[in-house]
Amino acid sequence: MRRRQRFVHWKKLLAVTIGVMVLFLVAGGLFAWSMVRDVEDTVKRGSEELQISEERKHVETIEEKRAVSVLLLGIDRRGVEQGRSDTMIVMTLNPETDEGAMLSIPRDTFMPIIGRDKEDKVNHAYAFGGVEMALDTVEAFLDIPIDYVVEADLDGFIEVVDTVGGVTVMNKFAFESNGYTFPVGEVELDGEAALAFVQMRYEDPSGDFGRQERQRAVVTSIVQKSRDDFSMDTMSRLLDVVGQHAKTNLELHELMTLSTEYMDAFHNASTLRLEGTGGLASDDIYYWYAEESSLSAIKEELKRLLE
Repeated sequence: MRRRQRFVHWKKLLAVTIGVMVLFLVAGGLFAWSMVRDVEDTVKRGSEELQISEERKHVETIEEKRAVSVLLLGIDRRGVEQGRSDTMIVMTLNPETDEGAMLSIPRDTFMPIIGRDKEDKVNHAYAFGGVEMALDTVEAFLDIPIDYVVEADLDGFIEVVDTVGGVTVMNKFAFESNGYTFPVGEVELDGEAALAFVQMRYEDPSGDFGRQERQRAVVTSIVQKSRDDFSMDTMSRLLDVVGQHAKTNLELHELMTLSTEYMDAFHNASTLRLEGTGGLASDDIYYWYAEESSLSAIKEELKRLLE
């Protein structure tokens, strides 16, 4: 199946998408050769620290400019513990059709944990077997190969937004969150405000799906602003944040290719919605169960995008 050739505090929730997108899309703005070594060192260090098999560390999908899949993991850990993947997002980008998709997998989703011979919450896969088991489990659940992975410490969210000088997004309906008021229309957000903007869930008429759309809007704004307002100082500070909060098997030349050849697909990426229901099981633990018809439709769409 694999395609290879060579409630945690809301304060942390969405850094994975922000830190990750900055990591492999902003790199294309590096027009100053004096910065290349710093970027290369940061990426290399993240790759060396990522605990996955050698096979998974050497992938040629981007080099061959084929449709690519990336698993974004936001890890919540305390102290030296292994931690759990509190946020899991699968992103697919097809440079030939300029299409893409982002799928958030709820952390409580009940599924077989590959390598443990049991079913459990998907976020336990990382707790049991780290990045490798998380990759294996998500691949089996969606029935697609996952080429690349980014493991991010969620604490980098506010730092990244503030480092790029804040973001501007379009807000569809007025709401309040964590002491901030967001009117309809274009809103400018610093790190703290962006956190409040993406964390609101229960007042959104679209529920979690609406939250995912706001998340994507912030991600897109960060990527675009990082490219349009590039400066040596901003890049240097972003590298510091990324170096502290992210690990990936993406290499520098792959980051550069993603930021150029795959950008149209990223801008056109849709937000996929996995339907389901949640509730307490016989063990008095809350689980979320994906609706089979919804899961089947998403599998078909992801396979189409990866053709």
